[in-house]
Parts: sequence; C-alpha cells; structure tokens
Amino acid sequence: MPSPAPSTTPDTSSEPSIPVPDAGSSGQERPDRGRWDPWLLSGVLFVGYAIVSVGRYRHLGQRSWDLGIFEQVIRSYAHLQAPVADLKGPGFNILGDHFSPVTALLAPLYRMFPSPVTLLVAQAALFALSAVPVTRAAVRLLGRARGLSIGVAYGLSWGLQQAVDFDFHEICFAVPVIAFSLEALLARRWRAALLWALPLLFVKEDLGMTVAAIAVVVALRARHDAPRAARYAIGVAVLGVVAVAVTLLLVIPSFNNAGTYDYWNKVNESGGGGPLDGLDTKLRTLGWLLIPTSGLLALRSPLLLVALPTLGWRFVSSYSQYWGTDWHYNAVLMPVVVLALVDALDLSRHSPRAWLRSYVNHLPAAVAAASVALTTSLPLSAVTESEIYRKPERTGAVERLLAQIPDGASVEANIAPISRLTSRCRVFWVSNTRGVEPDFIALDNSRKRYQDVEGYARTLHPDARYSVKGTAYGVVLLERRT
Repeated sequence: MPSPAPSTTPDTSSEPSIPVPDAGSSGQERPDRGRWDPWLLSGVLFVGYAIVSVGRYRHLGQRSWDLGIFEQVIRSYAHLQAPVADLKGPGFNILGDHFSPVTALLAPLYRMFPSPVTLLVAQAALFALSAVPVTRAAVRLLGRARGLSIGVAYGLSWGLQQAVDFDFHEICFAVPVIAFSLEALLARRWRAALLWALPLLFVKEDLGMTVAAIAVVVALRARHDAPRAARYAIGVAVLGVVAVAVTLLLVIPSFNNAGTYDYWNKVNESGGGGPLDGLDTKLRTLGWLLIPTSGLLALRSPLLLVALPTLGWRFVSSYSQYWGTDWHYNAVLMPVVVLALVDALDLSRHSPRAWLRSYVNHLPAAVAAASVALTTSLPLSAVTESEIYRKPERTGAVERLLAQIPDGASVEANIAPISRLTSRCRVFWVSNTRGVEPDFIALDNSRKRYQDVEGYARTLHPDARYSVKGTAYGVVLLERRT
C-alpha cells in the first residue's frame, strides 16, 4: 500500500507561539524590543523628581516639619536607637504617632550619607521606580506606543508631582508597592499580587485597609479560575483589617505618651458636618483624580475599589487639609487610578460600541497630552527654569549663620532652620520643648511675626536668658546665656 502523502498543513503544536502585535505597533518589532523602556522612563523621571525636590531644599522651600521629623527618626535607626523624633516632643517615639517601621530601610544609606538630601533623593527614586510596573503592565496589555503614553501620563501625574514637592513622607514606599501589586494582579499572578501588598502593613497604619481592598479585588477576579487563590485572598483581606485594628488600638497607643492614637481627633477637629462637609472640595478632588488621569474610563475597572479606603478616611474627616489636591495625600492613588485605566482600556477595546472603541484608541495619547499640558503649572515645570539649579545667596547666608551652632547642641526652631540642623543637633519644635531649655533658638522671622525675638524667647523659657547671636535674611539665631 502506498504511504500517505505528507500533509500540506504544517504541525505547529510543538512550536512556540508568536505574539500578535498590537494594532499600534509596526508588526516588525522583535518581541523583546522596548523591554527597557519602562526603566529608561523611570530614570528620566528620577532625575526630574530629584531636581525638584533637592532644588526646593536648596531654596529653603520646606513646607512643613515632616522632613526634619523623618530625618530624626531615620538618624535614630541608623545609630541603632529607638525612633525618637524630638520635634514631636522630647524623647517622643514616632511609633506612637504613625506606624511606619519601613523607614528603617533607609538607615544604612543615611548612615553613609547623613543628610536630609539623602531622604529626598531616596524618595525621588522610589516614586520613579513605581513607573516601571505601571508602564510595564500598560505595554503588556496595550502595546508599546500606548503603554509608553500611559507611563508618561503616570510619571507626570499631578498627585506624584505634588508629593515630590512636599519634602519627604513615608508614603514614598507605598506608591511602588501598590504599583507592583496591581501589575501582578493585572497579569493574573494572584500570589504575587497578595505578597506585594503585604508590606503596606509596615508603611502606615491605614494602609491595611488598602491591603484588604487589593485582596478583595484578587478574590473577585480569581474566584472562577483559581478558587484556592480566592480563598487565600479573603484571608489576606481579613488580615489587613485586623492589622489596622491592632495597630490603631494596641500598637500605637503602647508607644504614645498619652496612651492613645492622636489622630482620632481629626474626625471632628473642626466641628464639621462629616462626609458632606467641604463637599465642593471633595468633588473637585474626585474630578482631578478621574478626568485628566483617566478620562473617567477608570470607573469601568474594579481596581478602582483599591482607592476607596484612602478616599474614605480622608473625606470622612473634618480636617480640611485631607480633602484637596495639595501635598502628598493623593500620591498613593495615582498607581491605582492609572492601572485601573489600563485595565479598563484592555476590557473596553473590543467593545461592540464603535464610539467606545474609538475613545479607547485615542485615550492613552490624550491622558499623556493632558499630563504634559498640566505640568506647565505643576512642580516639574521648574526643571526648565535656571533658578532651580542655583543656590540662592539667602540659603548660603542662613547656612553660615546656623553653622555657628556646634554639633550635638540642642536647638529650638521653626520650619526653615530645622532641616539644616537635624543631621547634627538635637532639634525641638518652637514652643514644644516641654521644660527643656535648649542651647540655641533659631527662628525664621522673615515675615516679622516676632517683633521682639528676645522677648519671645523669655515667654518660651522664663527661667533662661537668650541673646541674639546673629541674623541672616530674616533668620535669627539666639544663644542661651550661661
């Protein structure tokens, strides 16, 4: 019997599958081309963030005492001591204020480079690192061009820029952790998504609720294909809620001098009307979160649920500074909203609605363009201005004045002098020395708040006498008389 003729259809069962190029790609690219794009974008963002953050420091542009507090804490960790922040009160253990032991990770770096600039550069690096998983997830699901557009939109997002412009804060650790967790979630790597989320428990006490929210989304998505992973996710969600309760009710009060959690009073501090108080500001913040960052399409993704815990505690509070778009409060929401957009784009691009498919095709470029346009009035616009690269004469004069304070001395200070002293002195917040009579008092009086600085010193410390040792551009240095 003649042998059968060979089949004209080749057998490809043992051949590797060839990825189908995205409609936005050329189709001629190697599969691994562009693999370094997220890292290159991250590097560019790091440079920009660092220029803004360090530039503000060089211009004495600190906006709060947080940079000084965190330097005191990390300095303590670097010398293997309890995390004391004298700016919160003499001998105050910071774990009685916020539960953020993650900052100890910066201790080795700070030990080598003991400067507030170390904290600012590390924060810039962490924020920039978060762009890697965001961009990588977008490229994987949407193609190289659209993915890079999303990466640019994220890196220039207003929430990250405002955080970079606000000195240092522990949430710089949360932003990349959330981004890596949600990247794994979008890739259906359930275990990795949960494991990436768990470190949030050590970043700040409220983020256990974010862990729970991530776990709930994992459970919803894995319940049909991976029921075991869904069960694990429910366990992680419970762990997140329990961790918040234990931290707020037991851990923080055990380190707090008053035996309580000091921020409970933020719920009714201003006597406001609860969730409806400041509703115009809250709605404006929601608009900023959803419109320029995602064109409202993020609302189509369950990933947006991860933003609810953070928005919830902020909007329920009657403390008005929590409601708006300033400072660092929105940074942790940026990877959530942008990756929710990526998820929604992936889910919607095959919609039977022609208008929605068209919207999806153009939205990545639109949000990138919006972020670039908004940047002209946001902190990163400073990188195009020569002034940020110069050290002002005022800064040099103030630093020379403060250099007269010997290392190890105790100093009572307000915002401007703090960050020039916390790396080498014991620094207290003005009027909060609680009986300690410091060796020096350093006051920024450029706005003429204190008409008689020596008289003000007497009101602070009636049993001590201070005299003016020197002044520079409105900063006054007083020394205690022996």
